[in-house]
Formats: sequence, C-alpha cells, structure tokens
Amino acid sequence: MTTVKTGIAAELIPIYIMGKRYLVPEALTIMKAIEYAGYQFIRGCGCRGGVCGACSTVFRREGDYKIYSGLACQTVVEPNMHLAQIPFYPALRRPYDYAAAVADGAIVAQLYPEVFRCVACNACTKICPMDVQVMDYIGALKRGDLALAASISFDCIQCGLCASRCMAEIPQYHVAQLARRLYGGKLAPRAEHLAAMVGRISSGAYRALLGELKTMSAKQLREVYTGRQMEPAMTDESWRPDENVGL
Repeated sequence: MTTVKTGIAAELIPIYIMGKRYLVPEALTIMKAIEYAGYQFIRGCGCRGGVCGACSTVFRREGDYKIYSGLACQTVVEPNMHLAQIPFYPALRRPYDYAAAVADGAIVAQLYPEVFRCVACNACTKICPMDVQVMDYIGALKRGDLALAASISFDCIQCGLCASRCMAEIPQYHVAQLARRLYGGKLAPRAEHLAAMVGRISSGAYRALLGELKTMSAKQLREVYTGRQMEPAMTDESWRPDENVGL
C-alpha cells in the first residue's frame, strides 16, 4: 500500500494518459487521476458532478478491443486503462430564428438533413455515458415526433461523444437540443403552478422577504440556507413547499 497525496492509503496502478504511463491511486476518478499525474485542467472540467458533460473521455481496457466511454469526473480508473479526453468534438450547431420557428419535423429536416443518413448502427447509443437511447430519438426525429425525441433525450448532457462515433456524421446532441427547445417552448402544455408563481413574484409577494435577506449577516444567511424547506430525496409528485413559512 502507498500513501497518496490526499492522505488516503491506496494501491498505485498503471494507467496511460494520452499514451504516457503513470502510476495513480486505484480509487481515484479519471479526473482526479489526471490531476494526480501532474496535469492542470484549463478546459474539459466543469461541474465535477456528472452533469455538465465537459469531461467526456474514451478509453480501452487491457486485452479488450472495444472502446468505452465515460465522464472523467465519475469513472474510476482501472489498471492499464488507456484513455484520452475529448472535451470538444467538432459538430456544428445550425443557427435558426427561434421566435419564427415552427415546431414540427420539417425544421429538423431543414436544419439537419444528415439525420436521414442514419443507418441505425446504434454506435451513438453504445458510447453515450448517460445511457440515453440516442438512436431511438434520432428515429423519432426522422418521423417528425419532437415530443418523443425530447422525452428520450432528456438526460443528454451535451458531451458530444455520440457525434464522435456516427458514420452518418450527425451532431445528435445538437439535434436533440433543438427538439427539446421547440417542444418545451412551443408544444408542451403550460404548467399552471409556474404561471401562478410568476404571478406571485410579479405582484411583489416576496419583496419583504428579499428585503429581510439583504439585512442579514453572512452567518445568518448560512443558517437560513441550511434550514430552508427542501424537497425530500424520496418523494412523490404531491409534495409542495409550505407557502406560509417565512424566513
């Protein structure tokens, strides 16, 4: 066992970063292992929580011909892993006028005609680190079903790995983003509770509370923040905050 910089006892294992061999603690994520090896991130590192999609990584396992993918901030290193980060893969996002755009399948065909070159190889789905059924939402878009495409692609984090494997050269994640924007802004039913909250804000219902917050010290603000109402980790759709509770 070897004591690492963090003070945690862990065995050192060999990994290959951009072709160069390093010894790193076995329990680290790829991102932490890269930093342990002496690299400093200037890009390809965002939230560190598996949400932003900035740290997309491809790797191969020893003795395995397959190429695997993951997020560097979430994937734990393995002995003799060969890895390379792909913080950006060339894929153009076509400009369009959102206000004038008609939310139907025709806009997809107009902006991204390469969608219809899809041969259903499913390589896009296989490389997705979020297990999004990429080929399925592309199929939905080919049929003009924006609602279904928006639903299937909901967990997409825009890492771009799908585009890196597509033989039809489709920027899937950009097309999915188009579908979600059009569906959410022009097709989805308006949420009544959202409209009600906007009305409360516009009417000044929270001005007094905001004024009180502005007078508080940093310590008081921390206490208010930690003691705030929070949705339970495990709950159902019936949970609602108590609107009568103040600061």
